[in-house]
Amino acid sequence: MDNFSESIIAKHNSHHCHGHSHDHDHGKIPVILYFIGLVSAVIALLLSRDYSVIKNLFFVTAMITAGYHVIILEGVSETIENTKASGKFTPNSHVLMGLAALGASLLGEFWEGSLLILIFSGAHFLEEYAEGRSKREITNLLEMNPTTARLITSDGQTKMIEVSQLKIGDQLQVLNGDQIPIDGKILSGSTSIDESSITGESIPQEKSTGDDVFGSTINGTGSFTMEVTKTEADTVFSSILKLVNQNQGNQTKVATEIEKFIPNYVTLVLIAVPLMILAGPFLFNWTWINSVSRGLVVLVAASPCALAAATVSTTLSTTSSLAKKGVLSKGSSYLSQLANIDAIAFDKTGTLTKGKPEVTDYYFLDLVNQQEIIDLIVALERESNHPLARAILGKFEAKNQITIDVTNQIGKGLTGDYQGKTYRIGKPTSFNQVPDKIAQLNTDWAAQGNTVVYVAENETVVGLIGLMDLPRVEAKATIQYFKDLGIQTTLITGDSEMTGNAVGKALGIDQVVADVMPEDKSRMIDQQKETYGVVGMVGDGVNDAPALVNADVGIAMGEGTDVAVEVSDLALMKNDLAKLVNAHQQSTKMNRVIWQNIIFSMVVVLFLIIVSFLGLADMTLSVIVHEGSTLVVILNGLRLLRMNKKLLV
Repeated sequence: MDNFSESIIAKHNSHHCHGHSHDHDHGKIPVILYFIGLVSAVIALLLSRDYSVIKNLFFVTAMITAGYHVIILEGVSETIENTKASGKFTPNSHVLMGLAALGASLLGEFWEGSLLILIFSGAHFLEEYAEGRSKREITNLLEMNPTTARLITSDGQTKMIEVSQLKIGDQLQVLNGDQIPIDGKILSGSTSIDESSITGESIPQEKSTGDDVFGSTINGTGSFTMEVTKTEADTVFSSILKLVNQNQGNQTKVATEIEKFIPNYVTLVLIAVPLMILAGPFLFNWTWINSVSRGLVVLVAASPCALAAATVSTTLSTTSSLAKKGVLSKGSSYLSQLANIDAIAFDKTGTLTKGKPEVTDYYFLDLVNQQEIIDLIVALERESNHPLARAILGKFEAKNQITIDVTNQIGKGLTGDYQGKTYRIGKPTSFNQVPDKIAQLNTDWAAQGNTVVYVAENETVVGLIGLMDLPRVEAKATIQYFKDLGIQTTLITGDSEMTGNAVGKALGIDQVVADVMPEDKSRMIDQQKETYGVVGMVGDGVNDAPALVNADVGIAMGEGTDVAVEVSDLALMKNDLAKLVNAHQQSTKMNRVIWQNIIFSMVVVLFLIIVSFLGLADMTLSVIVHEGSTLVVILNGLRLLRMNKKLLV
């Protein structure tokens, strides 16, 4: 592996998915400690009151072991890191829960303190499980980067060398089926090259002397020699790697609604409780002991236990429901972000379209002998493995099997002789004798986004076939769904402007940006963020990877490349765009239920603070009400599981 790739992996591995350097992944140790704490609490509950000291020791053990990872390692360290990053005190609920448990213990309520820690830590581990700690891998992307090349030496021989050793001006040999090792220019030979990894175009591009070629693309049936025009670090494919790595480095975990709210709430509680304790003896004539006692009860009452659980059941239900419908999420935060999108961009090939050409139209001048022409077309195309040949063979069926010796020439197409006549199938620009009717149909079909090939007898065109990568059945309804919600829709494709506009018009897309390279797609996402706000991107190929990572929420077609799936936040199984509509509907519902839980939780907390402040509630009552409210928000979140029974589109 080259130094550039190694540096990317090193940098990637050092970057934590939450956007800071502290690594919270301690393997199975936190879970083991949690279960030790759970067992300790159960043992303490089983002991009689005659062993109160031992009971309390077990409760303390439960608090320390169950809360060590969540409260100390994460709570304290994240508070420090977030404070440094934001430049102001930014605590999280972990710290408050720890202080609440400490307060309960100081009041002699060891069971209530351990119960708070067990519930909060358990909810935390469940949320981590639900969100999956999205770790965006680029290993497969690196594996697609060629590592060796056939260098032509000064004596005309070839030898295999590392791509990293190539210099500008070196001459290389590329055989049929090879992966092109680096960017360059063809010196001799002709071929067709699959450039879908760079441009997303599903139809291979014909190349000959003087044409540019790109590293990592796949050579077809021809062989050629090429001159290196760029170093490895400057190739188009390397720029994709750099963009993915750079965007991942800038990517931070999208904050859920509660994560945005809790730091301010915790800060308020941490200020209010000490002030209450200090003011109690002066304003309310409380004794210092009574003031401290009430302050600690208020601290426990203010602990957002239900608030901490407000998202867990809701997000688990939503992710489970969507998974059963074929939408896989790397985190509930990304589902929450999907509900908030202001614009959504789509790749064309393999995303809005099926990803392979199909015959859409055909016309032959000799209608009487049409079947004879079809028999000849099938005989010619049977000898080719070109995607257009497969599409033509899928459309036409020969009644009479004809055997023809076929020659495949880049720039001319397929040629064969039969019964004293020469038949050829090729691109329109390779023919001179074209009837007006054929030329007009070619113009009309090309304007609709078709790729057109001519069929000729003795170099006189006798027919034409139009082929196109057709839109998916559900694509138009998906676009209309987002447009009805006022969400901007954009098609971003590496395909030609004519083809892109034809697909965009057919689907009713607001904006079409065509003939772009991968880095252009990423820049377009930046522009859309500035113009519209929260942006989603849907794609399926390597060339979409930079844009998928750069978008606020990246959505991959599940049957697309591994790279696209790995760097995305959501994946649509079976490449069904209707599932995207379903995901947006359900994520919107998820956010609504989360806010219901937040409001309910805060009402309960406010109630408990008031009654605790007035001395109308003790520690036990506070914990009971806490757990009751927690149960309510959990059940409210579980309602979303019922959405499995029906499809929302």
